[in-house]
Amino acid sequence: MSVVTSRLTRGQERRICSIFGHARLSLIYKASIHGYNNANFHNKCNQQGPTLTVAYNNSGFIYGAYISKDYAQTGQNIVDEKAFLFSFDEKEQNPEPYRVASQNGQPAFTDGDTGPNFGSLIFLHNNAETVHSNPGNFFNFDPIKMHGNNLQLLECEVYRVEECSAQLAKPWRNVQWNPEERKGLMETITKWKPVISSVNQARVLLVGQVGAGKSSFFNSVCSVFKGYVSTQANTGTAGTSLTTQYRTYSISGGCNGNPVPIVLCDTMGMEDGLNAGLNIDDFTGIVKGNVPDRYQFNPAMPLQEEAPGFRKSVTLKDKIHCVTFVIDTSKFKLLPDSMIEKFAALRKKANQLGVPQLVLMTKVDEACPLVTEDLKNVYYSSNIERTMREVATQLGVSMTAVIPVKNYSQELDLDPHTDILLLNAILKMLRVAEGYFDNFPQDEEEKIS
Repeated sequence: MSVVTSRLTRGQERRICSIFGHARLSLIYKASIHGYNNANFHNKCNQQGPTLTVAYNNSGFIYGAYISKDYAQTGQNIVDEKAFLFSFDEKEQNPEPYRVASQNGQPAFTDGDTGPNFGSLIFLHNNAETVHSNPGNFFNFDPIKMHGNNLQLLECEVYRVEECSAQLAKPWRNVQWNPEERKGLMETITKWKPVISSVNQARVLLVGQVGAGKSSFFNSVCSVFKGYVSTQANTGTAGTSLTTQYRTYSISGGCNGNPVPIVLCDTMGMEDGLNAGLNIDDFTGIVKGNVPDRYQFNPAMPLQEEAPGFRKSVTLKDKIHCVTFVIDTSKFKLLPDSMIEKFAALRKKANQLGVPQLVLMTKVDEACPLVTEDLKNVYYSSNIERTMREVATQLGVSMTAVIPVKNYSQELDLDPHTDILLLNAILKMLRVAEGYFDNFPQDEEEKIS
């Protein structure tokens, strides 16, 4: 799957953000990717809080509107005293954007079924790459200054405007951030034992789109137990998966020189499109325990039963005991519907096979300014909580199954707060695996076909 990126340069974003003060823009809709379609716009942008619509034309104008209230398709005209229109011409040197405030007591936008509708500016007009301009309706402006009388769209984007003050009074999960908690988590994990005598380690399958942080998660957890930042699995930000083999990774640092009682299984990344990325047949073979370590993925041809290395006879210890879907928190709203459908298909297959699932939300520090400033704010952040609820709803899991983490990516030294989030995720995986083992007799030894 190609990475969806903002068209705004850093300089352009700074010019727009100068209107707000201390704020951060998070891209949630991009017309060239999600479609010049009103329904798709609302699917991505409803109930997102304050938003900024940004349009581009080939005359060099970047213009749009800010509203502080939700889109909810109520069919009402909404008064919003904080709303405004803005514009700047890239060919001009004036750093101050042209700004038009909402008129006293007048509506700022129509909360209907159209595209972004600010009365005098209606974007995605008639589900097309155009803007309807009618100065004086809600807002009054000079069309030459606003868009140069060029109403053809090169691009239209919508950003969620995240203020650093979006901090909850109380955390929505309680986490202890002290050294004693880190030590206690490590002891609990290393001493954990499956209830099934024939199984020594829980096997957890990591599944996610390209660049979500599956391999980075393994490297980060491995670093915690090694005591220094290390890299074993290949990581990066390529447009296609860097993981081309199925790998099973044990983690050193357990009790008495033994490995930690969890095996993290890394797969090819999910990609949008036919015959791209991990396919459901290989996923099924992995979960059933038929796929061997270092199996080379071929999206166009899943592993066949007659192929060399296919494990026909498996035991419980060969199977996957927990499937963990890995999601990039900062990019979730940009996932196309086809990718959400792929997640749903894999979840359905995992449910059919009786395997429990979790969702790992990575890069939380990139998704919210509060968390960027201090990782301990992760459970005080309304932005993170809202995104996690959206993920839970879209993927059909409970909020208790959604776990936020930050991977080590550019750090040279360990950070205890990062470690605590990572260790909490591992402990949750072990407890979910326990629930899977509860479905089998404690003396389970027989081979399972």
